[in-house]
Amino acid sequence: MATYRLHDLIASLARALQSEQRGQALAAGLLPVQWSVLCYLRDANRYSNTPQAVVEYLGLTKGTVSQTLKLMESHGWIARAIDAKDRRVQRLSLTDAGRGLLDDTAARVWTWAVADLPPAQRDAAESALARLLAGWQKSRGGRTFGVCRSCAHFHAGGEGYHCGLTGEALSEEDSLRICREHTQPLAEATA
Repeated sequence: MATYRLHDLIASLARALQSEQRGQALAAGLLPVQWSVLCYLRDANRYSNTPQAVVEYLGLTKGTVSQTLKLMESHGWIARAIDAKDRRVQRLSLTDAGRGLLDDTAARVWTWAVADLPPAQRDAAESALARLLAGWQKSRGGRTFGVCRSCAHFHAGGEGYHCGLTGEALSEEDSLRICREHTQPLAEATA
């Protein structure tokens, strides 16, 4: 019975967050899917700013994402560019107009909502939910799309940051963004 209670709480929290996002999208004159794409591209790193990554992250069909991206590009909210290293890959980025549609209302509301939690409870909840999400994604063969800095491939050293998977240097900003190549550290994955 306790597992169902946890499921119900997570489902209720997800509905509340989705409702908040839907309200923000409508207030900005956007469809919820457009809002989700803008938020994702704001947070994605350079390995994760492709149409395919948007499909995987949002769990939508390629057709839905393709049509959404075309419309957003026609409005000038996003831009596409061919990858300099692999000309088969398209990179997506927010334009100033797209960035201007986003605000930090959800972040402010969330900060207010968790302010009453003692830091130890907040940390424990984050850890438990991260493990639950990783387990769910792993059991279904999905990507974790975690923050670069929390990845098993992330390395910090005297020379700065770099990705152990690609061997490339990472900026401070890269290390704080979502990456589709994210892999849970072994200790977390087995804990």
